[in-house]
Amino acid sequence: MSLSRIVMRLARNPGTEFADGDDHRGYTLVAPLTADGHLDEQAFKAARADCTVRRFAPDEDPAEGRLARKGERWFFDYDDADSADDEPVYRLGQHTFGLGEYVSVTDEDGRLLTYKVTEVAAL
Repeated sequence: MSLSRIVMRLARNPGTEFADGDDHRGYTLVAPLTADGHLDEQAFKAARADCTVRRFAPDEDPAEGRLARKGERWFFDYDDADSADDEPVYRLGQHTFGLGEYVSVTDEDGRLLTYKVTEVAAL
């Protein structure tokens, strides 16, 4: 089982202050992928502790967390003791992590924003 580093940058989000997107805001995710670019759920179970996320933006300190799952719901978790900081990822288990693909994340303010996969590299 190998892990991949996935970088997602804020895409165009009409109707928000990010209508044109922002390459300086996004997430770096470390997770196992299948050959066709989906999250490898079996490998995730074995490597859960190594599946991390880092949220970055120019106007805030980076937030370090982990990829987590409860039932069918995937989310980014920044504090195990507090579920209020969780950022749900819309249908993450069904997304393909390939260059140019889009992923929607509910941010810390409760807004569903779209991100574009800009990098995928095996670790």
